[in-house]
Amino acid sequence: MAIAVKTENLCWDICERYTGLVGKVATLTDKMLGMQNDIPIAANADEVTPAWLTKVLNANGYSATITAVTQSSIGTGQVGENVRFTLTGEGDFPATVVGKFASLDPVSRETGKMTNSYGKEVHFYKALRSRVDIQTPDIFFVDLEEATQDFIILMQDQSPGYQGDQIEGGSIEQARVAMQQIAKLHGPCWGADDLVHGEIITSIKDGDAGEGLKMLWLGVEGGFLERYADRLNDDEKGLVKAIGRNLGPYTRYDATTTLIHGDYRLDNMLFDGPYPLAVVDWQTTSVGCALQDVSYYMGTSLLPDDRRQVEDDLIRLYFDGLSGYDIDFSWDDCWHYYRHYAPAGLIMAVIASMIVGETERGNDMFMAMAKRSARMMADLDTIALLESSNA
Repeated sequence: MAIAVKTENLCWDICERYTGLVGKVATLTDKMLGMQNDIPIAANADEVTPAWLTKVLNANGYSATITAVTQSSIGTGQVGENVRFTLTGEGDFPATVVGKFASLDPVSRETGKMTNSYGKEVHFYKALRSRVDIQTPDIFFVDLEEATQDFIILMQDQSPGYQGDQIEGGSIEQARVAMQQIAKLHGPCWGADDLVHGEIITSIKDGDAGEGLKMLWLGVEGGFLERYADRLNDDEKGLVKAIGRNLGPYTRYDATTTLIHGDYRLDNMLFDGPYPLAVVDWQTTSVGCALQDVSYYMGTSLLPDDRRQVEDDLIRLYFDGLSGYDIDFSWDDCWHYYRHYAPAGLIMAVIASMIVGETERGNDMFMAMAKRSARMMADLDTIALLESSNA
């Protein structure tokens, strides 16, 4: 679980205008948490002490006295700090737990505050997790300090499970499990009218959502094409420009909404631990079209040849997973919106690569996401679909 964020100073004004959150976070967060307890927030890994852990674990039904704790950094996230704690003590307690904290990078941390990513994830675990069926790690403690935006999510360790590899791409079997699980997020909240929560959980149907994305895109498209000029071919560069011209129809959506993850890909998935798949990183949660998550995963996390081989079967697996819920949704609509949202991974790669601190792994990851998503857009003729809907 986690929270964190990202951005370069030159993008702050764009993000502020897009989200409208600066100056509002403290009040909203205080109302959102709505819970007082006598266990303080451990704002960083060094504040996760034996005494603090003893209180938290005993509040979760354990009977323990923790006498020592060691820590080690884990994960590959650019916008959050993830730490595994190994516990020593007496009584009944887990051998290890994992904590997620705000990023140690000051740029990423500031963006987290500005976009309210920390608040989104804390709100998901406190208010929304109990409403959905998707598997996440069990949570021992989650809270956020409104004045500083320090937060902690202390969770069940998913060892011996492993994180998906965004750069290498996932297997077809991993994709099957991912499609089964994402239906368990979308189905329970399909058509729910009480998901929006101020500026914390927003909806695609908000009046300025499309304009905000277009404004943000204008601030990053040129920089993306310049930075990765030697890594993108002409077709990929053309698709980046084409989606920029078609953000209007891309963001236009008037059908039924549900709760979506927003960053549903391999880096945010833990496989074969206590569960076949546990989904983490809920800092981009919003209300939107379910197929955005589906297209995003298929376009970013499967190699193109594998995706083509199983595309129809996997989307039908997802569609069948929704059938267990009381929803009205046709296969034709499912496939239409799957094609419509094929650019989701490319859009994320363009924007995120420009507003997070640049790293070698980050560049490789964003290129993998962008190239695979561009190939999917071409295979599904998505630009023609968007242009026809805008005619």
